[in-house]
Amino acid sequence: MRISFDLDEVLFVDPNRYETEKALRFPLNRLFPERLRKGTVDLIHELQRQGFEVWVYTSSFRTETYIRALFRNYGIRFDQIVNGYRHKAEVVGERTQPMPNKVPSFYHISLHIDDEDSVIQNGFVYGYKTLRVYEPDEAWAQKILAEAQRIRRMEETRHAP
Repeated sequence: MRISFDLDEVLFVDPNRYETEKALRFPLNRLFPERLRKGTVDLIHELQRQGFEVWVYTSSFRTETYIRALFRNYGIRFDQIVNGYRHKAEVVGERTQPMPNKVPSFYHISLHIDDEDSVIQNGFVYGYKTLRVYEPDEAWAQKILAEAQRIRRMEETRHAP
């Protein structure tokens, strides 16, 4: 089962509003100024320990190399990264009709974590499940773990003989 995370306002947060993971040491903190929401490292590791594939699906145009390098400094390795460039090439492609900035179902992602209302609403249209994370919340990681396990049970029941 695949779980994807948006970056901005979900994993990358404003340290003036949110508790954050410890900042990277100099000079890495200059190369990677984004701050991770407190609990991100443990959450990603726990999801992977439980056998989930963990992806990034962001509409930002940060490069895959940049995203991988930043998270590697925290000991995190993602299974896949979909950024704005990849989404445009693979999802939008040659289509002429407007497409949303994320379509997790295109990549068979079972649960997408995001902060944007439009992404949540598009889940109903494009057939993907979402969980909204957008405010400072000490229980955010536990909510994601619970929802991931709920969807896993649902999928296992649907595929049972």
